[in-house]
Amino acid sequence: MTAQFIPRPYQRLIIDHILSVPRCAIWADMGTGKTVSTLTALDLLTLVDDRPALVIAPLRVAASTWPQEARKWAHLADLRVVAVVGTPAQRKAALASPAQVYCINYDNLPWLLDQYNDGASWPFATVVADEATRLKSFRTRQGSVRARALARVAHKRVDRFIALTGTPAPNGQQDLWGQSWFIDAGRRLGSSFVAFTNRWFRSVRVGSDRFAVRLEPFEFAQGQIEGQLKDVTLRIDAADWFDIGQPIMQTVRVQMPESCRTIYRELQDEMLVQMQNATVQAFNAASLSIKCLQLANGALYTSDAGDYEVLHDAKIDALRSIVEEAAGSPVLVAHHFKSDLERLQKAFPAGRHLDKNPQTIADWNSGKIPLLFAHPASAGHGLNLQDGGHHLAFFGHWWNLEEYQQIIERIGPVRQAQAGHRRPVYIYHIVTEDTVDETVMLRRETKREVQELLLEAMK
Repeated sequence: MTAQFIPRPYQRLIIDHILSVPRCAIWADMGTGKTVSTLTALDLLTLVDDRPALVIAPLRVAASTWPQEARKWAHLADLRVVAVVGTPAQRKAALASPAQVYCINYDNLPWLLDQYNDGASWPFATVVADEATRLKSFRTRQGSVRARALARVAHKRVDRFIALTGTPAPNGQQDLWGQSWFIDAGRRLGSSFVAFTNRWFRSVRVGSDRFAVRLEPFEFAQGQIEGQLKDVTLRIDAADWFDIGQPIMQTVRVQMPESCRTIYRELQDEMLVQMQNATVQAFNAASLSIKCLQLANGALYTSDAGDYEVLHDAKIDALRSIVEEAAGSPVLVAHHFKSDLERLQKAFPAGRHLDKNPQTIADWNSGKIPLLFAHPASAGHGLNLQDGGHHLAFFGHWWNLEEYQQIIERIGPVRQAQAGHRRPVYIYHIVTEDTVDETVMLRRETKREVQELLLEAMK
């Protein structure tokens, strides 16, 4: 079922800005609806230009988020969005499929240029760079291979360029030049990165090594740089539009591979499945729900001794995108199973586990921990985690409503306000589609009895 799109005032601003400024930047916080707003503008542009648009995004976002968002809204029913992902053969087939919008990940940009004679037959009139900070390393004579590939067509073949990001300068104002070049070829911030830094930065030596220097902006730099970009940039601050007394909730949907889906269905239907090294059996509805939650997270326990088999990393990939979009802002990650924790620690070596050592909480609140992995049962009453961050991702889900509410409260709006932080709290629910994850979400939303939902889910 599709939903009716009633744009909020700031979403109207995004749509109007894209339509009225052909080459522009949208700096909008997470949760402000950049994707549906941009798709709405692209849909309107099809009325005046029948050439397709290209969305460039991180892999999971290109493969799932943009196509799913288009299918979600009734007004986009005629807008066909195709993900150009997978093997080279699958990507070629996707390009051959008629659509108004094609989505590809940044890593495949060089491949895409090759498909169109090094850009000579480039068909995309509009390019959308989602999470445009991926282009920050571009330099006219060097930089990442993917950014240089895009640069070959960005001004010669592309009429409209839309740069989307919630964090335009995660490492400082020096991040802005590469992104801005794709909008105006250096007209506003300088024809080269050297010209940009010479105008607005000084070099400061780091330590005793005379070759180790860092860029430090002049006192007037921020105001002048912002002034240069103001006519093409729209800034949407969530705090200006949302009641920051309420968390901003986002559901990040992922799909398990079909091979895992087969195992999931077999377990659900037969309450027994043969794995590579063991037979896994559920003896009742409760144990079946636990096994299904494990599978949704990506790993299934195969013995009472704690052995488990990893089946997919869909949620880890989704969390990686969340961390990237947070752009340096620490993320609290709620997990449930020990297998989840071990896999998270392996995927994110810089992350730390919320243990009983008081120094861990002190390090988190002082900004020394980029990711903090916490079991909701160990992050309940009395813990103050609000100084460390305002992003919380639920990697795994569980039935206990109180534990769910308590871990949210550790960084929640009330505690943020008490600590003097005027910033919204972001809550991400990473949910594997068509699994018991969705049942748990429903349980917490409606407070229906666990047993009733278990029986419904496991029929």
